[in-house]
Amino acid sequence: MNRAERRALFAAEAREERPSLSRLCLLLAAEGDEKLTPAGIDAAEAELDRLAGTLPFRPGGPADWARALREVLGAREGFHGEPEDYARLESSLLHEVLRRRRGLPILLSVVWIEVARRAGAPVHGVALPGHFVVGLGEPGDLLVDPFGAGRPLDRTEAADLVERTTGGPLTPDRLSPAGPLEIVRRVLGNITAWATSRPERTDVALWAAELGLLLPSHPAELRRERARLLVRRGDYLEAAAEFERYAEVVEAVSGEHAESVRAEARGARARLN
Repeated sequence: MNRAERRALFAAEAREERPSLSRLCLLLAAEGDEKLTPAGIDAAEAELDRLAGTLPFRPGGPADWARALREVLGAREGFHGEPEDYARLESSLLHEVLRRRRGLPILLSVVWIEVARRAGAPVHGVALPGHFVVGLGEPGDLLVDPFGAGRPLDRTEAADLVERTTGGPLTPDRLSPAGPLEIVRRVLGNITAWATSRPERTDVALWAAELGLLLPSHPAELRRERARLLVRRGDYLEAAAEFERYAEVVEAVSGEHAESVRAEARGARARLN
């Protein structure tokens, strides 16, 4: 499966009525690890199935599900996070998280969500500012922290986390379920942040931007970011074309802004001489 085929599958999955979170994360991971083959993707899905099969059958309410997930995924299987995981790209790649049992909060949450969903649990992701967690039951019923091996997160702790990150209170909208596309956007944002702190990894920042552009909705500014990355990588002709595409998008909103973008396009072309 080459890059074009992977990206076509990613774009098609993102446009499904009910996109598969695990499939999207694995196709994303294949951008970061070209050794991840279709067979490897299937093996990762099979591992999620296996883990789900080790959970008790309908153990009870949200607290019982939380306990069962913590015992299986946190204690028995050893899924958890450490501070040093933030420094590794592998911590954002689902197949590597399944292999290492380590990762960022959002990827560990993907494991919790996908295993629990397969087992029939009432589960959803919760995109708290700065720290992704998992909700069980109805929104606001019960939160668990997969980065902490599935420890319960009470409302006071969640409120403190939100206040430290944003300076504001924990409002009900903060506890709303995060859908697959929202989760994938946040994963791509983490990858972009990782690459931005490593100027030599423009390759990673570029594929993260390009996957973001394949999602059904994305900020128009992402085109400009991609163009600037192409300039840094020396692909001036494609960079100029991308600047011009972005200028067309923003023309109706601000002609002055569009002209500044076209100036960047001219600057990119000038580098060809």
